[in-house]
Amino acid sequence: MSNINNINSEVNNSSFKDIQNTSYPAYIGMDTHKQTIVSSIASPGRSKPKYLGEMVNDPKKIKKFVENLSKKYNGEVLLFCYEAGPCGYVLYHQITSLGHDCMVAAPSLIPVKSGDRIKTDKRDSQKLARYLRDGSLTSVWIPGTEQEAIRDLTRIRGDFKSNETKAKQQLNSYILRHGHSWPVGKKRWNKGFMSWLENLKFKHPWQQIVLQEYINAVTDASKKLNEIHKYLLQAKVNWSLSPIIDSLSALRGIDTLAAMIIISELGDLTRFTHPSQLMSYLGLVPSEHTSSTRRRLGGITKTGNNVARRMLVECAWSYRYPARQTAHIKRKSKNASNYAKEVSWKAQKRLCARYQTFTQAGKDTRTAIVAIARELVGYVWDIAVHEMNKLNNQNAK
Repeated sequence: MSNINNINSEVNNSSFKDIQNTSYPAYIGMDTHKQTIVSSIASPGRSKPKYLGEMVNDPKKIKKFVENLSKKYNGEVLLFCYEAGPCGYVLYHQITSLGHDCMVAAPSLIPVKSGDRIKTDKRDSQKLARYLRDGSLTSVWIPGTEQEAIRDLTRIRGDFKSNETKAKQQLNSYILRHGHSWPVGKKRWNKGFMSWLENLKFKHPWQQIVLQEYINAVTDASKKLNEIHKYLLQAKVNWSLSPIIDSLSALRGIDTLAAMIIISELGDLTRFTHPSQLMSYLGLVPSEHTSSTRRRLGGITKTGNNVARRMLVECAWSYRYPARQTAHIKRKSKNASNYAKEVSWKAQKRLCARYQTFTQAGKDTRTAIVAIARELVGYVWDIAVHEMNKLNNQNAK
């Protein structure tokens, strides 16, 4: 029961509230920086936003600022806004904890006038206040504290994986530059390969030291990555969305790690009323340029969450082969619901057949895989929404 309560606390935050259709006595736009916050306020109507000034980006100063505005408007709920950026959601959580609403705007979707060539903090805050009042801003989804913690863990795993890959590339380049190469077709980075590396001989002792340092870099990076994997598995046990992770693991190509990355980045998928919205959010839909009778389709838009998109594309590669219920799939889906297992088998039959259709029609392999990933999103949405609704229904009882 405690896990279900955690789910509701993560889902029912003000990011799900329809603030665009709510009237407020004042709209405050804030241009945030590491050290300062510049703010402006817009009243209902069409009057020009009023510049409020600059303050230090400090929790005490922010609290005093919000409380003074609240007193001015007799304690009514106000709407604040700032752009999503490197400072995260600390300001959002502080404002909402003080009893007011806050929107974190998507920077790429803020309207821009092509003829406006002057950009200052004051103008930016006034622009945010005006667009906030007009309803012209698009809010990003705000993760809960638990959600953000899991996402930080999956993202540091991605950073450590990049470090490991870079270290391996540097080591491979070094030995190749000096005339050493591992036999083609034999696996790398196992005990045999590492033993071969350690036994390589160079003409100069300094080169031997360089080799050992490269080996140590790979070993250290792999060790850190393995530790993060252990932390992820530990975090998954007590995560409120753990049942959804188990059910998504029933899908071919998606294991526990992939499911955790996808859900930690996307959160509660019930906020998408149709899978096509999720496909668009992930940037997996074709771009289009239409003018009069001319219509031109391009590659995918690549907007939205690139971490989840990249993971889904990687998972889609497993659908190149014929549909089958392997021992590996049965093993990783042992904790999945029956509904998830049924959807998984339907996904296999359709997506494997779709890949064959694409390739037989002469489509490029990468184009076919992206198309498979786009359809895979629909099955991910179906399972995640079904499991979330089931958990919410259990809690309601």
